[in-house]
Amino acid sequence: MTSPAKTIALVGKYNAPGITESLIELANFLDHAGHTVVLESETALNMDLKNFSQMAAPEIGKYADAAIVLGGDGTMLGIARQLAPYNVPLIGINQGRLGFITDIPLERMIPVVTEMLDGKYVSERRSLLQAIVIRDGNQIFSGMAFNDIVVSRGAGSGMVELRVDVDQQFMYNQRSDGLIVSTPTGSTAYSLSAGGPLLHPSLSGIVMVPIAPHALSNRPIVLPDTSEVSIEIVAGRDISVNFDMQSFASLLYQDRIIIKRSAHTVTFLHPQGWNYYDTLREKLHWNEYPSVEGALR
Repeated sequence: MTSPAKTIALVGKYNAPGITESLIELANFLDHAGHTVVLESETALNMDLKNFSQMAAPEIGKYADAAIVLGGDGTMLGIARQLAPYNVPLIGINQGRLGFITDIPLERMIPVVTEMLDGKYVSERRSLLQAIVIRDGNQIFSGMAFNDIVVSRGAGSGMVELRVDVDQQFMYNQRSDGLIVSTPTGSTAYSLSAGGPLLHPSLSGIVMVPIAPHALSNRPIVLPDTSEVSIEIVAGRDISVNFDMQSFASLLYQDRIIIKRSAHTVTFLHPQGWNYYDTLREKLHWNEYPSVEGALR
């Protein structure tokens, strides 16, 4: 972000209503401002922008100075995992619903991006999780998660039983609908809806939250981010592990999922003046109060 002629990658949820028009507007604006614009390969599928190069994530990681993501948090999660090994900073423009990590309003896209590419931004680094699945002593799957890694039962099956070890020390056997292992970023996602705590994204921690546990004493816990978490399938049917709800692996009896903090991080660039508490107030509606009339009912 220090070079005057920056290469900017554009990433969008290509099948979202209205996304093509927004991407075309942004691409033409950046091009006229003297930047080199490239389109992420899948983003370019349904777009008629032949003046701009198309690149897969590894190429973007090699050549781009920043990536601008148009869409919702799901779009950002997908590209963040792919670009994490390359340290490409991400800027998020919200064309989704919630927008915890795509924080620029679509209607202010051009003026805000202009200021940010002029160096007026807040930089923030966030952690990810890495996991492998072990079956009969062999690795059968690996994945990375920006929000969470979730072990859960199938829709028509009963509870699962999981053995959980942390740093090779036995923690518990848990009967539940599943277990969420979350980053601080993911603490505002599935973890929150299952009763987990909010963690500021700058904290170094891993959150474990049981999903509908059989024993009410099974509570969420925050572990050091240096921890290695091992989850073994003890009992249950139709069990799977998912990474940010975007990649999945089916699990069998005695499979183990080994989870630890990833060596990679993701850098977000926010508009000048951004802060995390503003985001919480807006997205969780902390700034909404009941009317006096309603409070007296």
